[in-house]
Amino acid sequence: MGRLISTFVLAGALCLAQTQHKTAESSGIDLNAIDRGVSPCDDFYQFACGTWKKNNPVPPDQSRWGRFNELQERNREILHQILEANQAPNPKRSPVEQEIGDFYAACMDEKTIDSKGVKPLEPLLAEIAALPSKQAITAELVQLQKRNVNAFFRFGAEQDARDATQMIAGIDQGGLSLPDRDYYLKTDPKSVEIRNKYETFVQHMFELTGDTSEVAKKKAATVLAIETELAKGSLDRVSRRDPEKLYHKYTVAELVSLSPGIDWAKFFDGMGLPGLKTLNVAVPPFDRQLESALVQHSLADLKIYLAWHVINDAAPMLSQPFETAAWDFYSKTLAGAEQQRPRWKRCADRTDALLGDALGQKYVDQTFGVEGKQRTLDMVKGIEKAMAQDIEKLPWMSETTKKQALVKLHGVTNKIGYPDKWKDYSSVTINRDDALGNSERLSEWAVNYDLNKIGKPVDKNEWGMSPPTVNAYYDPQMNDINFPAGILQPPFYSNNLDAPVNYGAIGAVIGHELTHGFDDEGRQFDASGNLRDWWTAQDAEAFEKRAECLANEYSGFTAVGNTKLNGKLTLGENTADNGGVRLALMALLDHTAGQKQPKIEGFTPEQRFYLGYAQIWCQNVRPQFAEMLATVDPHSPGRHRVNGVLSNNSDFAKAFSCKAKQPMVREQACRVW
Repeated sequence: MGRLISTFVLAGALCLAQTQHKTAESSGIDLNAIDRGVSPCDDFYQFACGTWKKNNPVPPDQSRWGRFNELQERNREILHQILEANQAPNPKRSPVEQEIGDFYAACMDEKTIDSKGVKPLEPLLAEIAALPSKQAITAELVQLQKRNVNAFFRFGAEQDARDATQMIAGIDQGGLSLPDRDYYLKTDPKSVEIRNKYETFVQHMFELTGDTSEVAKKKAATVLAIETELAKGSLDRVSRRDPEKLYHKYTVAELVSLSPGIDWAKFFDGMGLPGLKTLNVAVPPFDRQLESALVQHSLADLKIYLAWHVINDAAPMLSQPFETAAWDFYSKTLAGAEQQRPRWKRCADRTDALLGDALGQKYVDQTFGVEGKQRTLDMVKGIEKAMAQDIEKLPWMSETTKKQALVKLHGVTNKIGYPDKWKDYSSVTINRDDALGNSERLSEWAVNYDLNKIGKPVDKNEWGMSPPTVNAYYDPQMNDINFPAGILQPPFYSNNLDAPVNYGAIGAVIGHELTHGFDDEGRQFDASGNLRDWWTAQDAEAFEKRAECLANEYSGFTAVGNTKLNGKLTLGENTADNGGVRLALMALLDHTAGQKQPKIEGFTPEQRFYLGYAQIWCQNVRPQFAEMLATVDPHSPGRHRVNGVLSNNSDFAKAFSCKAKQPMVREQACRVW
């Protein structure tokens, strides 16, 4: 079960850097990215990124390409070098080097993988095919959930929203293969087309296992029908942003009343939790819908559904026909990629996903040190000081709520670089000729690691991302901000950059993450991470009014074609973007107070600050991927993360001498923080 973390980007990153003011003539602004044929007051995103966008089309193996992708590629190359250096058998390798080296070697051994075809899955598929009754499905679900195959639902450990000191069991909606429930429920022509292509994809995958075209076609229709039933009971993404709607402490007996078709006591016993008394049932209507699907569909249909999820989950580690078919649908059809990424990139990502702390140790050794960690902490403190000042001066918030807000702000924990304690994978068997088996065993290890937390105190040192990850996040239940070492790297992290540029980048990131603690979701948790209302009724109403302004504003922006953004889905990230930039500028002005701040490359310090922020969002996105992101991504596209934010910002208008009525000066500016 994932935490309610708020990431800075969905799949990407930008810089985190603390520097001294640079005295050289170069600020670090990419002058070659600027489109000087556009006024910054008309379209600042085009001004800052227009030439970059023209000169940097999306590569054939990508769905999106931006400045953060450049950093991802650099980090991936570092991982590549580490893995290549350790994949050959060598008695001098450390245990960690052997783990990551052998896993990577097995993943790269296409000849062996292709020679096995579907055989690695045959025992499990035969087991499913032999299920004698619907009652036997419970035991099979134990086997699949242990492999992290989330058929029908998701189950695992989660932090108790009402008692943030404890870990409890939780069950949540799941069991879908398309990116979101809306893909099953929308009736517009585009959605119907995608479902038809999905059905064809499922049919093809069953054919690869040996089914005839006729049989495979019927199986595909069955899979779509069952998943559609589950989608009908699933909560939409906007509703899932409200933590109150995801917390329902039930007894096991109450869960049984929702879906008696599963022997829950037997399931929990099989998952290593005998005698479990209570758990969080995130979406009770989903469990009722699950029961409906179990009752209405035959045993044969349910076995087809289970087999599909086994096949689809294993596809990346199966032979080339399976892997290519999965790529063709998920990456090409849904995301617009034109060619598959090189094998080594896929295997490096897979190693990071399943052996993140092992690979992360080697990565940190090469890229990150104590000095970088301390500089980042210093910058965080400066941004926290700015936010405290911002809260104290808010005209719409009462002193009572301000006091609680400051307690929460001062309670934020900062995690920089990497965890204090590394995960130990030594109990997992990793073989050089068993790519799928390695993935299954590591997935089972991860599931057991997660389940072992249930009934125990929360580990405040736990990380939600591996060290090489190019991202950052805020966790409202832990009340901490997290910056993995992967995002603290050149070209965005450098002591040689101008202070305003770095504050526009790292300052915006830090301010963004801090603001998440006070967005529409984060504000519902207190300083200890408990789901508790610490606002006065009047202050809550004032917040909602300001948040509604942002939601309406961004709902008017176009994602791609005729598709608009969902301002309610992106509200938290938009709130954090708007607040983060304001806080970063406050911190910059405090950091440089009393210092002479000349123009560099023709730009004032404030102008360089805003260019530093804007240029991290230079990106090109394929229309298919942009369409998908508009449905599933809580982040706005790069253009709107720049223009939406800065058109609300009077300091930006002042920096570039923008006048009223110009596009970058919003007549009714929105502001929460």
